[in-house]
Amino acid sequence: MAAASSSWRQLAIGLVLPAVVVALWQTVAVMGWVNPQVLPSPLAVAEKWVAYLLPLQPYDAAAGSWLHWAVSGELITDSISSLYRVVVGFLIGGGLALPLGLAMGMSNRVYDWFNVLVQMVRPIPPIAYIPLSMLWFGLGNPPAVFLIALGAFFPVLMNTIAGVRQVDGIYIRAARNLGASGFTMFTRVILPAAVPYILSGVRIGIGTAFIVVIVAEMVAVNNGLGFRILEAREYFWSDKIIAGMITIGLIGLAIDVAMNKLNNHLLRWHRGLEN
Repeated sequence: MAAASSSWRQLAIGLVLPAVVVALWQTVAVMGWVNPQVLPSPLAVAEKWVAYLLPLQPYDAAAGSWLHWAVSGELITDSISSLYRVVVGFLIGGGLALPLGLAMGMSNRVYDWFNVLVQMVRPIPPIAYIPLSMLWFGLGNPPAVFLIALGAFFPVLMNTIAGVRQVDGIYIRAARNLGASGFTMFTRVILPAAVPYILSGVRIGIGTAFIVVIVAEMVAVNNGLGFRILEAREYFWSDKIIAGMITIGLIGLAIDVAMNKLNNHLLRWHRGLEN
Protein backbone atom coordinates (compact mmCIF):
# COMPACT_ATOMS: atom_id res chain seq x y z
CA MET A 1 0.00 0.00 0.00
CA ALA A 2 2.83 2.38 0.90
CA ALA A 3 4.65 1.53 -2.34
CA ALA A 4 1.53 2.27 -4.40
CA SER A 5 1.03 5.57 -2.58
CA SER A 6 4.67 6.50 -3.24
CA SER A 7 4.30 5.66 -6.94
CA TRP A 8 1.23 7.87 -7.27
CA ARG A 9 3.01 10.69 -5.46
CA GLN A 10 6.00 10.42 -7.80
CA LEU A 11 3.66 10.45 -10.80
CA ALA A 12 1.89 13.56 -9.51
CA ILE A 13 5.20 15.34 -8.97
CA GLY A 14 6.42 14.30 -12.40
CA LEU A 15 3.32 15.74 -14.07
CA VAL A 16 3.75 19.21 -12.57
CA LEU A 17 6.41 20.44 -14.99
CA PRO A 18 4.66 19.11 -18.15
CA ALA A 19 1.45 20.80 -16.97
CA VAL A 20 3.30 24.10 -16.53
CA VAL A 21 4.84 23.79 -20.00
CA VAL A 22 1.44 23.08 -21.59
CA ALA A 23 -0.12 26.03 -19.74
CA LEU A 24 2.60 28.40 -20.95
CA TRP A 25 2.29 26.98 -24.47
CA GLN A 26 -1.49 27.55 -24.45
CA THR A 27 -1.00 31.09 -23.17
CA VAL A 28 1.43 31.89 -25.96
CA ALA A 29 -1.00 30.46 -28.52
CA VAL A 30 -4.04 32.30 -27.14
CA MET A 31 -2.19 35.62 -27.00
CA GLY A 32 -1.27 35.24 -30.66
CA TRP A 33 2.44 35.70 -30.08
CA VAL A 34 3.28 32.89 -32.51
CA ASN A 35 1.83 32.01 -35.90
CA PRO A 36 -0.52 29.04 -35.31
CA GLN A 37 0.82 27.44 -38.48
CA VAL A 38 4.25 27.39 -36.89
CA LEU A 39 3.21 26.50 -33.34
CA PRO A 40 -0.43 25.40 -32.99
CA SER A 41 -2.07 25.48 -29.57
CA PRO A 42 -2.17 22.40 -27.32
CA LEU A 43 -5.92 22.15 -27.92
CA ALA A 44 -5.38 22.06 -31.69
CA VAL A 45 -2.71 19.40 -31.26
CA ALA A 46 -5.02 17.38 -29.01
CA GLU A 47 -7.80 17.57 -31.62
CA LYS A 48 -5.41 16.40 -34.34
CA TRP A 49 -4.10 13.63 -32.08
CA VAL A 50 -7.65 12.31 -31.57
CA ALA A 51 -8.33 12.53 -35.32
CA TYR A 52 -5.02 10.72 -35.92
CA LEU A 53 -6.11 8.02 -33.47
CA LEU A 54 -9.63 7.41 -34.78
CA PRO A 55 -10.37 5.19 -37.82
CA LEU A 56 -10.47 6.96 -41.15
CA GLN A 57 -13.61 5.17 -42.38
CA PRO A 58 -17.00 4.70 -40.66
CA TYR A 59 -17.68 1.25 -39.25
CA ASP A 60 -19.01 -1.27 -41.74
CA ALA A 61 -19.91 -4.69 -40.34
CA ALA A 62 -19.46 -6.26 -43.77
CA ALA A 63 -15.82 -5.15 -43.89
CA GLY A 64 -14.78 -6.99 -40.71
CA SER A 65 -15.02 -7.06 -36.96
CA TRP A 66 -15.55 -3.96 -34.84
CA LEU A 67 -12.20 -4.49 -33.09
CA HIS A 68 -10.34 -4.55 -36.40
CA TRP A 69 -12.07 -1.30 -37.36
CA ALA A 70 -11.38 0.30 -33.95
CA VAL A 71 -7.61 -0.21 -34.26
CA SER A 72 -7.42 0.83 -37.92
CA GLY A 73 -6.57 4.46 -37.20
CA GLU A 74 -3.30 5.81 -38.57
CA LEU A 75 -1.86 6.44 -35.11
CA ILE A 76 -2.34 2.85 -33.95
CA THR A 77 -1.10 1.25 -37.17
CA ASP A 78 1.91 3.59 -37.34
CA SER A 79 2.77 2.91 -33.69
CA ILE A 80 2.53 -0.84 -34.20
CA SER A 81 4.73 -0.63 -37.30
CA SER A 82 7.38 1.39 -35.45
CA LEU A 83 7.31 -0.90 -32.41
CA TYR A 84 7.62 -3.97 -34.63
CA ARG A 85 10.78 -2.58 -36.22
CA VAL A 86 12.19 -1.61 -32.82
CA VAL A 87 11.59 -5.08 -31.36
CA VAL A 88 13.02 -6.97 -34.35
CA GLY A 89 16.02 -4.67 -34.69
CA PHE A 90 16.76 -4.71 -30.98
CA LEU A 91 16.51 -8.50 -30.76
CA ILE A 92 19.00 -8.82 -33.62
CA GLY A 93 21.41 -6.15 -32.36
CA GLY A 94 21.17 -7.11 -28.69
CA GLY A 95 21.25 -10.81 -29.50
CA LEU A 96 24.55 -10.38 -31.33
CA ALA A 97 26.03 -7.96 -28.82
CA LEU A 98 25.39 -10.00 -25.67
CA PRO A 99 27.48 -13.11 -26.47
CA LEU A 100 30.23 -11.02 -28.04
CA GLY A 101 30.31 -8.74 -25.00
CA LEU A 102 30.49 -11.70 -22.64
CA ALA A 103 33.32 -13.22 -24.67
CA MET A 104 35.26 -9.94 -24.85
CA GLY A 105 34.78 -9.35 -21.16
CA MET A 106 35.95 -12.80 -20.09
CA SER A 107 38.79 -13.39 -22.55
CA ASN A 108 41.67 -10.98 -23.09
CA ARG A 109 42.47 -12.75 -26.35
CA VAL A 110 38.96 -12.20 -27.75
CA TYR A 111 39.06 -8.63 -26.47
CA ASP A 112 42.35 -7.96 -28.27
CA TRP A 113 40.99 -9.41 -31.52
CA PHE A 114 37.79 -7.37 -31.58
CA ASN A 115 38.47 -4.20 -29.61
CA VAL A 116 40.15 -2.16 -32.35
CA LEU A 117 37.40 -2.92 -34.86
CA VAL A 118 34.68 -2.18 -32.29
CA GLN A 119 36.23 1.13 -31.31
CA MET A 120 36.57 2.15 -34.96
CA VAL A 121 32.97 1.34 -35.88
CA ARG A 122 31.30 2.42 -32.62
CA PRO A 123 31.59 6.23 -33.15
CA ILE A 124 29.87 6.02 -36.55
CA PRO A 125 26.20 6.96 -36.01
CA PRO A 126 23.62 4.59 -37.52
CA ILE A 127 22.25 7.49 -39.56
CA ALA A 128 25.50 7.50 -41.56
CA TYR A 129 24.65 4.02 -42.79
CA ILE A 130 21.36 5.12 -44.38
CA PRO A 131 22.69 5.34 -47.99
CA LEU A 132 24.45 1.98 -47.72
CA SER A 133 21.49 0.32 -46.04
CA MET A 134 19.23 1.38 -48.90
CA LEU A 135 21.77 0.12 -51.45
CA TRP A 136 22.19 -3.19 -49.65
CA PHE A 137 18.59 -3.90 -48.62
CA GLY A 138 16.45 -1.65 -50.81
CA LEU A 139 13.34 -0.06 -49.29
CA GLY A 140 10.97 -1.34 -46.63
CA ASN A 141 11.65 -2.99 -43.29
CA PRO A 142 15.11 -4.56 -43.92
CA PRO A 143 17.12 -1.29 -44.02
CA ALA A 144 15.18 0.08 -41.03
CA VAL A 145 15.79 -3.09 -39.02
CA PHE A 146 19.47 -3.02 -39.98
CA LEU A 147 19.87 0.56 -38.73
CA ILE A 148 17.99 -0.20 -35.51
CA ALA A 149 20.15 -3.28 -34.89
CA LEU A 150 23.25 -1.10 -35.28
CA GLY A 151 21.88 1.45 -32.87
CA ALA A 152 21.09 -1.18 -30.24
CA PHE A 153 24.26 -3.21 -30.72
CA PHE A 154 26.91 -1.00 -29.16
CA PRO A 155 25.15 0.08 -25.94
CA VAL A 156 24.50 -3.58 -25.08
CA LEU A 157 28.00 -4.61 -26.14
CA MET A 158 29.93 -1.97 -24.20
CA ASN A 159 27.84 -2.36 -21.03
CA THR A 160 28.20 -6.14 -21.15
CA ILE A 161 31.98 -5.87 -21.48
CA ALA A 162 32.11 -3.39 -18.61
CA GLY A 163 29.86 -5.58 -16.45
CA VAL A 164 32.01 -8.68 -16.89
CA ARG A 165 35.26 -6.80 -16.33
CA GLN A 166 33.95 -5.05 -13.22
CA VAL A 167 33.20 -8.29 -11.36
CA ASP A 168 34.89 -8.07 -7.96
CA GLY A 169 38.00 -10.24 -7.87
CA ILE A 170 37.09 -11.39 -4.36
CA TYR A 171 34.10 -13.28 -5.75
CA ILE A 172 36.20 -14.97 -8.43
CA ARG A 173 38.95 -15.99 -6.01
CA ALA A 174 36.39 -17.30 -3.52
CA ALA A 175 34.72 -19.39 -6.21
CA ARG A 176 38.07 -20.78 -7.34
CA ASN A 177 39.01 -21.67 -3.78
CA LEU A 178 35.73 -23.55 -3.48
CA GLY A 179 36.58 -25.55 -6.59
CA ALA A 180 34.07 -23.98 -8.99
CA SER A 181 34.42 -25.08 -12.60
CA GLY A 182 34.63 -22.59 -15.45
CA PHE A 183 30.96 -23.07 -16.32
CA THR A 184 29.89 -22.69 -12.71
CA MET A 185 32.09 -19.61 -12.37
CA PHE A 186 30.38 -18.06 -15.39
CA THR A 187 26.77 -18.93 -14.52
CA ARG A 188 26.90 -18.42 -10.73
CA VAL A 189 29.42 -15.59 -10.31
CA ILE A 190 30.32 -13.61 -13.43
CA LEU A 191 26.93 -13.47 -15.18
CA PRO A 192 24.86 -12.51 -12.08
CA ALA A 193 27.39 -9.83 -11.16
CA ALA A 194 27.28 -8.42 -14.70
CA VAL A 195 23.48 -8.40 -14.96
CA PRO A 196 23.06 -4.81 -13.64
CA TYR A 197 25.40 -3.52 -16.35
CA ILE A 198 23.74 -5.65 -19.01
CA LEU A 199 20.27 -4.40 -18.11
CA SER A 200 21.54 -0.81 -18.20
CA GLY A 201 22.84 -1.49 -21.70
CA VAL A 202 19.50 -2.99 -22.70
CA ARG A 203 17.68 0.09 -21.42
CA ILE A 204 19.99 2.42 -23.33
CA GLY A 205 19.87 0.20 -26.41
CA ILE A 206 16.07 0.23 -26.55
CA GLY A 207 16.07 4.01 -26.26
CA THR A 208 18.63 4.29 -29.05
CA ALA A 209 16.66 1.86 -31.20
CA PHE A 210 13.54 4.00 -30.85
CA ILE A 211 15.49 7.10 -31.90
CA VAL A 212 16.92 5.33 -34.94
CA VAL A 213 13.57 3.90 -36.08
CA ILE A 214 12.09 7.39 -36.42
CA VAL A 215 14.97 8.49 -38.65
CA ALA A 216 14.90 5.26 -40.65
CA GLU A 217 11.17 5.58 -41.28
CA MET A 218 11.67 9.03 -42.76
CA VAL A 219 13.73 7.63 -45.63
CA ALA A 220 13.13 3.92 -46.14
CA VAL A 221 9.48 2.99 -45.47
CA ASN A 222 5.97 4.28 -46.17
CA ASN A 223 4.42 3.85 -42.72
CA GLY A 224 5.34 4.35 -39.09
CA LEU A 225 5.55 7.39 -36.86
CA GLY A 226 8.66 8.78 -38.54
CA PHE A 227 7.10 8.52 -42.00
CA ARG A 228 3.92 10.20 -40.80
CA ILE A 229 5.84 13.11 -39.30
CA LEU A 230 7.73 13.61 -42.56
CA GLU A 231 4.46 13.44 -44.51
CA ALA A 232 2.93 16.06 -42.23
CA ARG A 233 5.92 18.33 -42.77
CA GLU A 234 5.43 18.22 -46.54
CA TYR A 235 1.83 19.43 -46.10
CA PHE A 236 2.78 21.88 -43.33
CA TRP A 237 0.53 20.14 -40.80
CA SER A 238 2.31 21.39 -37.71
CA ASP A 239 -0.37 20.04 -35.39
CA LYS A 240 0.07 16.51 -36.78
CA ILE A 241 3.86 16.80 -36.52
CA ILE A 242 3.60 17.67 -32.83
CA ALA A 243 0.95 14.98 -32.29
CA GLY A 244 3.36 12.42 -33.74
CA MET A 245 6.18 13.73 -31.56
CA ILE A 246 4.02 13.49 -28.45
CA THR A 247 3.10 9.92 -29.38
CA ILE A 248 6.78 9.05 -29.68
CA GLY A 249 7.41 10.59 -26.27
CA LEU A 250 4.54 8.69 -24.65
CA ILE A 251 5.67 5.36 -26.12
CA GLY A 252 9.24 6.07 -25.09
CA LEU A 253 8.08 6.89 -21.56
CA ALA A 254 6.04 3.68 -21.39
CA ILE A 255 9.03 1.61 -22.56
CA ASP A 256 11.34 3.27 -20.05
CA VAL A 257 8.90 2.76 -17.17
CA ALA A 258 8.47 -0.90 -18.13
CA MET A 259 12.23 -1.40 -18.34
CA ASN A 260 12.73 0.31 -14.99
CA LYS A 261 10.17 -1.98 -13.34
CA LEU A 262 11.78 -5.01 -14.96
CA ASN A 263 15.20 -3.91 -13.73
CA ASN A 264 13.88 -3.41 -10.20
CA HIS A 265 12.27 -6.85 -10.24
CA LEU A 266 15.29 -8.69 -11.63
CA LEU A 267 17.79 -6.87 -9.43
CA ARG A 268 16.00 -7.22 -6.10
CA TRP A 269 18.79 -9.53 -4.96
CA HIS A 270 21.36 -6.92 -5.99
CA ARG A 271 19.69 -4.24 -3.86
CA GLY A 272 19.18 -6.55 -0.90
CA LEU A 273 15.37 -6.57 -1.24
CA GLU A 274 14.83 -10.31 -1.38
CA ASN A 275 12.66 -11.77 1.33
